[in-house]
Amino acid sequence: MTLAILTAPALEPVTLAELRQFLRLDNGSEDALLIGLIKAARETLEQQTGLALVTQTWRLYADRWPRHGLIKIAKYPLRSIVSVTAYQDDGTPVALAQDSIHLNGSTRPARLYLAAPSHAALSGLEIDFEAGFGEAGTDVPDALRHAIMTLVAHWYEFRGVFDVSQQPVSYPPAFERTVGLWRRISL
Repeated sequence: MTLAILTAPALEPVTLAELRQFLRLDNGSEDALLIGLIKAARETLEQQTGLALVTQTWRLYADRWPRHGLIKIAKYPLRSIVSVTAYQDDGTPVALAQDSIHLNGSTRPARLYLAAPSHAALSGLEIDFEAGFGEAGTDVPDALRHAIMTLVAHWYEFRGVFDVSQQPVSYPPAFERTVGLWRRISL
């Protein structure tokens, strides 16, 4: 299964004003750098934890019909299923009706149960879904917002000390601890 982002978050979980206050910066001379660091920190946190912080739309591609009709979706928190499209062996798309889809989004990973249409032999799937804590940065848990600001502060402080090829040099302990709480570990 492959995940691809369809719609990126409309905004970042931490605003430039919040970050400037956190860093105790009075002027806006490095705002472009800070905006880039906020985005990079969010992407790093999301990649390491499997989370979607602010609402975003994803597509999951599956090469075959799932065993027992069950698909586990690792992106968390999963808010809703937008659409499910199955493909017949000849490539013809079949949109699954909402009554043939059951989502248990409260688990991690989320579980999507699909009832196969009886009239077609199906192979591949495309599942579009929304994930994220909410539309606003304030919907994101404070610990995760703090982890982003801590990581940005670390990168900001050490941006000129090490060569670009050595970046990122490390992650601050506060970031590592917070990410560790949200990281999903498979056994």
